[in-house]
Amino acid sequence: MAVNRSLVIFAIVAFMAPTISLAMDYVVGDDNGWKLEVNYTDWAKDKQFYVGDTLLFKYNNASHNVYKVTGDDFNSCNVPSNNSLGLFTGNDKINLAAAGKKWYICGFTGHCNQGMKLKITVLDGTAPAPPPNAASTLLAKATNFQIMLGMTLSIAAALIMV
Repeated sequence: MAVNRSLVIFAIVAFMAPTISLAMDYVVGDDNGWKLEVNYTDWAKDKQFYVGDTLLFKYNNASHNVYKVTGDDFNSCNVPSNNSLGLFTGNDKINLAAAGKKWYICGFTGHCNQGMKLKITVLDGTAPAPPPNAASTLLAKATNFQIMLGMTLSIAAALIMV
């Protein structure tokens, strides 16, 4: 019976591990963050975004914000009148929960027209495995939650096997 329990725990951990370790967190604009005079089309062009990844918008909230908009609003730089659609903290994390095109703009007057806008396509499924030389960086990119989850599952598996 103990062997069956151990196999079940191993299967759960093995099933969850790729999902936990392969989701990526992207800081929009990298070191530049979310501000004017950054080309977000160039920033996003070589990236592949997957369901489960997150976008982190870092900015000065006295002079910028983030609105998730439709494609038409993106193209016309139309800021929604409903403030509940905006993010205003300066450290906004957006979980990419569904596949498809996503559009984001700064709602301050003129900022979107000056290029402060981001369009991405989120792909269904999980990201491909990283190349072997990048595997060592997975731990460095793991969130505290991911580390705690891994430790909790390891302890639970050890206790069950005893």
